[in-house]
Amino acid sequence: MFKLRFAAPFVLGLAMAAPALAADDLSPVGTWTTFTDDHKPKSHVEIFDEGATLNGKVVEIMISDKGPNPVCDACSGEEQNKPILGMTILKGFKKTGDDLWEGGTCLKPQNGKLYKCKMHLIDGGKKLEVRGFIGFSLLGETQVWERKSP
Repeated sequence: MFKLRFAAPFVLGLAMAAPALAADDLSPVGTWTTFTDDHKPKSHVEIFDEGATLNGKVVEIMISDKGPNPVCDACSGEEQNKPILGMTILKGFKKTGDDLWEGGTCLKPQNGKLYKCKMHLIDGGKKLEVRGFIGFSLLGETQVWERKSP
């Protein structure tokens, strides 16, 4: 009985610390569902680790106003008139804090514009806030993506 009384707080402490330790290991690496303004699934974006940075590419398109095989006709440079499917639209993200990745860029294929961007995991890693902006983060747009179930 004496040992159990001292072991119980120790075990309880470990159980309470486990979620906090697991949260430190959260990463946006994986496949995410993007949504239209009226919350219909639009595409899947796979975020992957390329050593020091995270990048993301479009791996499936469910809704497009440019047909089943859209190209980035509004893009410039090497992306101009290239298929959006398979296109890397997130580049150069580095972890800067708890559940926060910054310093990257987001390409919006609908208008061909490149934005500064940051990503923040929320809801225990089930959702990802992706904020694209010009200049200051206050001048931008945030989308919430949901982690795709396996």
